[in-house]
Amino acid sequence: MSKFKETQLTENARAVLKRRYLHKDRQGNIIETETELFRRVADYIALADKNYGSSEDEIKVTAQKFYEIISSLCFMPNSPTLMNAGRANGQLSACFVLPVGDSMEEIFETNKHAALIHKSGGGTGFSFSRLRPRNSIVASTSGIASGPVSFMSVYDSTTEAVKQGGARRGANMGILRIDHPDILEFITCKENTNKITNFNISVAITDSFMEALSKKESFPLIDPRTKKVYQLNRKEIFLDAQELFDTIVAHAWQTGEPGLIFIDRMNRLNPTTNETIEATNPCGEQPLPPYDSCNLGSINLSQFVIQIDSGNIDDKIDWDKLGDVVRTAVHFLDNVIDQNCYPLPEIKKQTQKNRRIGLGLMGWADMLVQLRIRYDSEQAMQLAEKLAEFVELEARKQSSELAKSRGKFPNWENSIYKKQNLSMRNATVTTIAPTGTISIIAGCSSGIEPYYSIAFERNVMDGSKLLEVNRFFKESAIEEKFHSERLMQEVASKRSLQNIETVPQSIKEIYVTAADVSAENHIKMQAVFQKYCDSSVSKTINFSESATKKDVAHAFLQAFELGCKGVTIYRDNSRPNQVLSPIIKESKSVESEPQVEKRPDILHGITEKMRTGYGNLYVTINVKDGKPFEVFAHIGKSGYTTMADTEAICRLISLALRSQIPVETIISQLRSIGGANQIYSGGAKVFSIPDAIAQILHKHFIGSDGVEFDSFEICPSCSSSMRFESGCYNCVSCGYSNC
Repeated sequence: MSKFKETQLTENARAVLKRRYLHKDRQGNIIETETELFRRVADYIALADKNYGSSEDEIKVTAQKFYEIISSLCFMPNSPTLMNAGRANGQLSACFVLPVGDSMEEIFETNKHAALIHKSGGGTGFSFSRLRPRNSIVASTSGIASGPVSFMSVYDSTTEAVKQGGARRGANMGILRIDHPDILEFITCKENTNKITNFNISVAITDSFMEALSKKESFPLIDPRTKKVYQLNRKEIFLDAQELFDTIVAHAWQTGEPGLIFIDRMNRLNPTTNETIEATNPCGEQPLPPYDSCNLGSINLSQFVIQIDSGNIDDKIDWDKLGDVVRTAVHFLDNVIDQNCYPLPEIKKQTQKNRRIGLGLMGWADMLVQLRIRYDSEQAMQLAEKLAEFVELEARKQSSELAKSRGKFPNWENSIYKKQNLSMRNATVTTIAPTGTISIIAGCSSGIEPYYSIAFERNVMDGSKLLEVNRFFKESAIEEKFHSERLMQEVASKRSLQNIETVPQSIKEIYVTAADVSAENHIKMQAVFQKYCDSSVSKTINFSESATKKDVAHAFLQAFELGCKGVTIYRDNSRPNQVLSPIIKESKSVESEPQVEKRPDILHGITEKMRTGYGNLYVTINVKDGKPFEVFAHIGKSGYTTMADTEAICRLISLALRSQIPVETIISQLRSIGGANQIYSGGAKVFSIPDAIAQILHKHFIGSDGVEFDSFEICPSCSSSMRFESGCYNCVSCGYSNC
């Protein structure tokens, strides 16, 4: 009898699967169930066994094993595999790195390749470090080079134009070496958070820079063409290492970017010694040489806790079951490499040369609360190290076993494993990736992150809100008799339990959130998992809004000292112009029964055109006594339904204005209502038609005063709030991710 039982999906998981994963016909009707999806994936990936002499019956046995670990929610492959396995697209990888060469032909060839990857459902990473600096002479044309940042903007525009199979929008990582002459422009390129929005950016930090920083010395910028110290007006350019570091810190404190990757450490620990790593995938957890890709999947740790009365933590973890899942998951991920339909021949060749896989973890916070262990405790750190080591060793054993029957990966001769005399099927076996959407499907906490919150309100289809409470917390509240709907609403309104009086202290000690964990302990946890991880670890180091630049600097240095391969920080409310909750500075009180003012026969006003995702919007605002009195709008070539909705919005706005409701209040209600077709227009993000009208009203009747907005990102799919976690924004409600 199998030890794996099909596990009931949560309502949220079903909603995510219906919205993004289940197969639909041309009319958009869902034509497969959740069970059929898991069967489709398992059966298709198992077919790779035929390449190694397995019979049809043996392939069926393998497919059943794959199905069991997925349907029991013990393991979940990455989103492209769930979406595309056994379907026409067939592209199963999540992350790719492409080279950017220093010629116009190479730059735009890579841009084309990135577009093809985004179309197929993957994300891309680039190093722009080979490009000559801005204002360099281009000998072939006698022109002037525009520099790396300008070409990042070109790539960003291409990404904006390409939707990934209708399900996801492309995500990128842009990287520049700390010694590149344009490094200051790169560090500051996302000061305006409305620009280069499809990129995460990281500075590639070298050991020589860290040495200069520790010695408080100057640091040379290097010309990428000559490999010599960069000269400007025949003068060699050196920067003060501390000032350069402080600039990075200041911008990370302000906007969360850039992050850091420790590029020399990544290359020292790269198992394929004949290749140089320049960049990572969009969230930073997968360092890759050019044209390489990695197939990811994650184990749900919450499924391995045994509910027994024992004081020994080891007895409460089903290590045998965990080992079985690790071995089956490695087999699954190795098969993905053979079953994959690669977007480019160069990627196919490079991927099959190294056969990198990335088995990761999720549900770590869930495991800890089940074991009654506080996330940032020493006991948690010790367990993290034991778990990471166990998964790494079991994964390597399985890869070594596969090598005996299937052969070593082709680049093995140029790897560290040859010196170790260790047969390996895969150059890498472990990666800890962000698991935003697949953790929702698995019904567990994301990656190795602590809880972001214990409860939240989820927007549902009819516009109402559904309270979503952490299942373990709810069980504890009922068991310890402090549960009430009123308390759950209060919990949902706060990021932390610590100041809620009716929650017992013993519960507060266990159910900590990201806001309760110090930056130092966030980094310690990342470093512990990195110790036994072939690739890298995606994790966000959270700071409170009151954190200082000195705090951020300390975190960066601590990450380097503890052996992390990279670090991403996020300070609460540090991203401007990402609107959720309006705060009105001043507004007149509104009578309980407002009187609707009569319209004069003649009014004068303005008409402004704004580009939206539905076409050009023409908004007319008529004015009376210097104040807006009525609004009309016309949306071109958009269909009758959109035109009708636009007219209805304007009628209600006009009614509100004529009822003396302050324009600030109207703007606050309309701003950042999310739509399906969001674009950038006039330097700002236009979320929807109501948002466009609100922006025009704000521009002409509020100016820089009157309305302020809290800095949260809005989900374009369901208009709920998004959280910044593991390097990208994820919607807690519907599973949408911008990575």
